[in-house]
Amino acid sequence: MDLVQLEIFKAVAEQGSISAAAQLIHRVPSNLTTRIKQLEQDLGVELFIREKSRLRLSPAGWNFLGYARRILDLVQEARATVAGEEPQGPFALGSLESTAAVRIPALLAAYNQKHAKVELDLSTGPSGTMIEGVLSGRLAAAFVDGPVLHPTLEGVAVFEEEMVVIAPLHHGPITRGQDVNGESIYTFRSNCSYRHHFERWFSQDGAVPGKIFEMESYHGMLACVSAGAGLALMPRSMLESMPGFTTVSVWPLADEFRLLNTWLIWRRGTVSQSLDSFVQLLEERTHCGERASPALGCEAALNP
Repeated sequence: MDLVQLEIFKAVAEQGSISAAAQLIHRVPSNLTTRIKQLEQDLGVELFIREKSRLRLSPAGWNFLGYARRILDLVQEARATVAGEEPQGPFALGSLESTAAVRIPALLAAYNQKHAKVELDLSTGPSGTMIEGVLSGRLAAAFVDGPVLHPTLEGVAVFEEEMVVIAPLHHGPITRGQDVNGESIYTFRSNCSYRHHFERWFSQDGAVPGKIFEMESYHGMLACVSAGAGLALMPRSMLESMPGFTTVSVWPLADEFRLLNTWLIWRRGTVSQSLDSFVQLLEERTHCGERASPALGCEAALNP
């Protein structure tokens, strides 16, 4: 196995065909086919499921893709470090939608200004999707609802969010789950940690929500609640950043459910100038006294 084989495998896996990958990396298709077969023979497994002119990753291929990405990224990082270069190249970052909208725009702008050679790529989605992205190697790091207890992940707590229930403007008081037993709620998809938190809030009081409507944005949730169609749970910081937040009533949760921490997570043992620089800048902007570097494996709590 060599780096050329890994680069070819990664290109084919991401493009889904030999011809598209060959065009991307400027090699003849026959060379790619040969190198992929050699790699499979070396590993003793089939990395692709062949379907006519398309290639689909096998389960083993999906697992190997994560390792290939990390190996290639590490080699690039090593070359840059030895050469004394500043952080550069792709830096794929994931984030909860609320964090991306409210907490980190200024941070990302400052990072981009300080490290112009880094190609910052931001993706947003529920915690479950972001965690899967980090585990697969698709994302270098991600802001998620934490703490995340996974043996291959580490990270730091960075923001504390106050969670609130929003209801139609003239809704009666909401102090517990039983007050809204059976009422419809608006949430993100099932892999959203905030949705699980909302459902636990109902459950601990022996209550259940009525219909659960899955939405794609907080703005959509706010519009539906404002129209009198149900309830939603969201960070107060997100709610107050949106026009029209005064058109709903806002109800804080009991202490045991009120506060959630947002974490920045990455794969344990990650060596990355881009990530190190990002964590350092995050610390500086949150006025944290302790250093929390991926290289050191530190897990210091950061408070905004």
